[in-house]
Amino acid sequence: MNITDVDDKIILAARQQHLLSQCLAKHTSVDSETRDTTTKAFRAYLEKNLPLVASETTPEAWNQHANEAYGHVLSGQSAANDGSPPGDKEAKIKMHLRTAGSAAGVLSMSNPGMPDFVAKASGVLLPYIDSLQKHTVTGNDHDIFTKLTKRYEQRFFDDMAALNVRSPDQVTRVTEYGPQIVDFVKQIEQNGFAYENEGSVYYDTHSWESTGGVYARLEPWNRNDKELQQDGEGSLSTKKTGFKRSGADFALWKASKEGEPSWESPWGEGRPGWHIECSAMASDVLGKQFDIHSGGIDLAFPHHDNELAQSEAYWSKSGKDSKQWVNYFLHMGHLSIQGSKMSKSLKNFTTIREAIAKGDWTPRGLRVVFLLGAWRDGLEITGEVVKAGRAWEDKIDNLFLKIRDVQQRQERLRNTTNGVTNGVHSVSIIDDAIGSVADELDTAKDKFRDALCDSFDTPTAMRIISDLITFYNSQKPNTVPDVVALDLGRWVTEMVAMFGLDAQQKPGQLGWSGLDIPDRARAFVVPLARMRDRVREQAKSGAVDITTLGKFDDKDTIYASNQPYANAFADFQRKLIQLGEQHAPAKDFLAACDYVRDKELWDLHIYLEDRDGLPALIRPLSQSLREERASRDAASASKAAAKDKAKAEAEAAEQKKLEQGKLSQPEMFRTSEYSAWDAEGLPTHDAEGKEVAKSRGKKLRKEWERQRKLHQGWVAAAGQRTDSGS
Repeated sequence: MNITDVDDKIILAARQQHLLSQCLAKHTSVDSETRDTTTKAFRAYLEKNLPLVASETTPEAWNQHANEAYGHVLSGQSAANDGSPPGDKEAKIKMHLRTAGSAAGVLSMSNPGMPDFVAKASGVLLPYIDSLQKHTVTGNDHDIFTKLTKRYEQRFFDDMAALNVRSPDQVTRVTEYGPQIVDFVKQIEQNGFAYENEGSVYYDTHSWESTGGVYARLEPWNRNDKELQQDGEGSLSTKKTGFKRSGADFALWKASKEGEPSWESPWGEGRPGWHIECSAMASDVLGKQFDIHSGGIDLAFPHHDNELAQSEAYWSKSGKDSKQWVNYFLHMGHLSIQGSKMSKSLKNFTTIREAIAKGDWTPRGLRVVFLLGAWRDGLEITGEVVKAGRAWEDKIDNLFLKIRDVQQRQERLRNTTNGVTNGVHSVSIIDDAIGSVADELDTAKDKFRDALCDSFDTPTAMRIISDLITFYNSQKPNTVPDVVALDLGRWVTEMVAMFGLDAQQKPGQLGWSGLDIPDRARAFVVPLARMRDRVREQAKSGAVDITTLGKFDDKDTIYASNQPYANAFADFQRKLIQLGEQHAPAKDFLAACDYVRDKELWDLHIYLEDRDGLPALIRPLSQSLREERASRDAASASKAAAKDKAKAEAEAAEQKKLEQGKLSQPEMFRTSEYSAWDAEGLPTHDAEGKEVAKSRGKKLRKEWERQRKLHQGWVAAAGQRTDSGS
């Protein structure tokens, strides 16, 4: 494995962190000098990275000016605001807006603490301090740079170990290969395929091709892409290109510049170009040809194309006599977030350790998601992807739990028959099921191998495993011979282990780790579950006789608080004894069984999965079980809230109706609208003394009747309130 511990990005990051650390060491608090320096850094950052925002913008006015200039980008539009989709350019603008906004926010604070100030302002301080002080870093002070790379190298290997990735057999580092890289460049120059310019050495693509060599084998269509060529040269490279013999020529050796590490060479102090590092180290270990080279798809051109060209130019004196340096490249697709490549430079990434520490992912869950996608395709982390990965993992979990149950049944049978079993359980077996599952397993094995032989087609391989389990689950209960079920379980175990999905795989183990409850729980949870099975069986038959359930602990036994499993078993036994003494109905015993499953054991991260005609399956709580229950609880809470709301609205409507009845019907029409009324209070003449028309009188009579009923209701309710003393 090659570790590039010297390249432009590393040099810049290491130097910036070193210089900022030196600068901050002189200040213990956010004094006026620190504020002044940070304000200048803020303005310099705006001028370079966010040109649409005036560099003289004050921190206090930042939000307004940023929204005016880049509001369309923040709302999800492209920088051009022409309806085109946003991409990496917009992601980078958002990154710069976040960096500047963080600095503006802390600069606007009246009295921030130093750690908080540095954390929020470092994004603008790092490049600014570097622009002022980079000349103070000498070329032979390699420790400044290796200090950073060693830290990230260790983090990388820690993360790989967490994901159950095997360690490399050999590791090479650029900082340990300085002289060898110089010799590698010298050989290319001696072969006539490189030239020197002002202490730097460049690969001569024209010279190589003129002798029959091939340049840009991997992506020939990109060979004249100036943006990719410039990116391949690095951010610290000279911007002068007029001296190049061809636009495709690239640096093999870079002349020393201030603030950069350097090594001695025939061309003067300098450092390796990015591409030559990998060629020199890989050639030293693997020789003039090797089979497989891997990397991200973004490295295909120019990095890997340049590696091929310079390595072949090292090993050959003529292009036509050269041999292809690498036979196969594995270019992996990128992880993406909201359409943009997950990238440290875009600061839109989540580290492996962060994802695992927060509980968003498990190492196995990450690997499952990666395997569900093709290695050469990009992977967009969406809710659907997460859901698919979790569903696949749950399916395997459930299979292994079932197969382990079969295994335990076989062991019990072996113990009761002096070690003799025929691999078939005692119930009847349907002959078709015997052959069909075994045949399906054989077919799955063949298809699985074919998928992996087809460019490591892991999505298809994962689907084959899933389909096999679906077929097995579709068989009628107790129709698949134990021996066939165990064969299926062993094969799936071997395949998921091969995929690295179990870091704690033990020889001969059936299933993967994580299926067992804690060892200290088994002594109490297993007998609890079996006693509960007997209670449920009797309760479903109509009555429970606790004298037939086995020996109970002393009901006064109290365990220490650090023995939660023992307490759960003791509490369950006490509850059964209490129900027995009360001659409680069967439904109360079933309720007690539900409670110990749904509350006491659930809180201990253990779940009892009840099965018809079989003992409850004891399993640790999975994330999916938790989410499923949370979803049910949320639905129940929503339903209850809706019911409460409807009840409150009905009560409010009833109260309003009662209030309307407070006015008696004889009084309801005694208003200025009328001048005379009959004995019941119905109007006979309007305000002008005219007799009320018969049609109008009929309508008033209907209103009077409605109010009479309302008033009767109000009187009755008032009487109830009086009787209750309210």
